[in-house]
Amino acid sequence: MTHETVDIKAWIDDRPVAKYQWLILVLCFFVVLFDGFDVAVMGFVAPSLIQEWGLSRAAFGPVMSAGMVGLAIGALTAGPYADRLGRKKIMLFAVTGFSVLSLACAFARNPYELAALRLLTGVALGAALPNTTTLLAEYLPERNRSLFITLMFTGFNMGSGLGGFVAAWLIPSHGWQSVLLFGGIMPLLLLPFLWLLLLPESARFLAAHNASASQIAKGLNKLGGTFTAATRFVMSEPQVQHKAPVRMLFTEQYRFGTLALWLTYFMGLLVIYLTMGWMPTLLRDGGLSIERAATITGLFQIGGTVGAIVVGWAMDRRNPNAVIATSYALGGAFILLLGAFSLESSLLAVGVIAAGFCMSGAQTGLNAFAPGYYPTDCRATGVSWMLGIGRFGAIFGSLVGGAVLSLGLDLPLLFALLAVPAFIAALAIMGNGRARRRAIGRTVLAQ
Repeated sequence: MTHETVDIKAWIDDRPVAKYQWLILVLCFFVVLFDGFDVAVMGFVAPSLIQEWGLSRAAFGPVMSAGMVGLAIGALTAGPYADRLGRKKIMLFAVTGFSVLSLACAFARNPYELAALRLLTGVALGAALPNTTTLLAEYLPERNRSLFITLMFTGFNMGSGLGGFVAAWLIPSHGWQSVLLFGGIMPLLLLPFLWLLLLPESARFLAAHNASASQIAKGLNKLGGTFTAATRFVMSEPQVQHKAPVRMLFTEQYRFGTLALWLTYFMGLLVIYLTMGWMPTLLRDGGLSIERAATITGLFQIGGTVGAIVVGWAMDRRNPNAVIATSYALGGAFILLLGAFSLESSLLAVGVIAAGFCMSGAQTGLNAFAPGYYPTDCRATGVSWMLGIGRFGAIFGSLVGGAVLSLGLDLPLLFALLAVPAFIAALAIMGNGRARRRAIGRTVLAQ
């Protein structure tokens, strides 16, 4: 094998999953877990911080929104750099950045300093997620890719939930600063393993950038290869290095699919953030206790964690576009049904679990789908811009919820309005399916 010409993707696709690929999954899982912890942490420390600083909720609003804006900026900027400099390098700088900045947030003296630091922290957090997705995707066989990536993304939900337990444990004895210190120290402990020992650069990225055969062989040999510097590595996919990565997203081959992915992700996050952010208030206004309203809303996230794994499994066995579109459409249908249930009915909890299963499952599935749509030369850019544009859906959802609730609409009508973006997301991803088939057809003709 040492003197053969080897197609990297085909070689990975033809082999069973190796222990080293599982190790890459575990490392990326922990990066995503700490990312999820730091994204959600301000929500858990806000009550203590507001009380200590004597702030109103309105005055603390910029601190919360600064992180969201930073997430969008980080996602939009990280992809093009990763397609030039490498997935591993940008991801490690991002993890280092949000670790150090989280530590710095613990020493903020006023809301202005904290808002500025959270903006910068958000940039680093937004840069980490698309690069873990891209790096993992490029080391996985296509038959398992969706399941593995959705497994990795369950770390985000777990990290977000972990923040609540850590806050309950640390704040009473050590104050709100201790939670931010925890969120900075834990990923710093992971960094030596990522920098020096375990995490490889993408072999497909190295091949696309004409790296030496010995560099590529080093990573692939850990998967069971026996390659040397004499091996010639190739990739049977479009290579368009002469274009800037962002411009490549808007070439004729990818333009429609790019816009469809953006619209789908935007609408999906709009629904999820409206639901998670405002459902407790909606249920409380409907007469439920604060504790029951919070518990029922939490079921949405639990259903979403299970749904992500099931959708990823199904995507590896069926048409991914159809699986994701069906999940969004069913999510919209279950949200619509919530308006028909009595707030005291146990069916409401079942409906929330089902809605979370479908909506979060579809959203995570989209994260697994996007890397396969783009070629190596612009894959990180395609994934990160989808995530970045989608973040504006999250920001819009967080902002518009209060305005909609202030209209005093009946619950059935509110849930009906909430379901509309889910149906739009389903239609958009189906449109992406057509674009993908056209792109594949053009590639075959070109060859």
